[in-house]
Amino acid sequence: MTASKALRALREAIVLEHLESENEQEFDSAVGAFDHPRCEIVSTGQVFDGREEFAGYYAHVRSALPDRRSRLVELHHADGAVIVELELEGTHVGSLGGEEPTGLPFRVRTTAFFVFDGARLIGKRVYGDRLGPAPALTS
Repeated sequence: MTASKALRALREAIVLEHLESENEQEFDSAVGAFDHPRCEIVSTGQVFDGREEFAGYYAHVRSALPDRRSRLVELHHADGAVIVELELEGTHVGSLGGEEPTGLPFRVRTTAFFVFDGARLIGKRVYGDRLGPAPALTS
């Protein structure tokens, strides 16, 4: 395996482990995937920089969206990032990003850029729409 393929495989494994930790609500592991934890939520302008802030973000998410989970739709590699398209689902029971809780299920597509410095995960930038009700399923 070439060095570039090995680096891509390592980065992908780190991202997948992070996403799995989020789904399992093992937020210490999710934060621990980062060399320096930093998460930017582009739609709200929020930035969580450092372990304490990032852990606080997860605590807030857990209370607002207790059954939140993501499903990987696509994964792509760039020179300095792994880019994933995710479908987030759950129930909106608490305030999040200034939005009033609806108590309703939601489903939203997002894209997250996992930024790397070599093999070190140094940031996550999440792009997506604000929460809304889950679309009606059609057959």
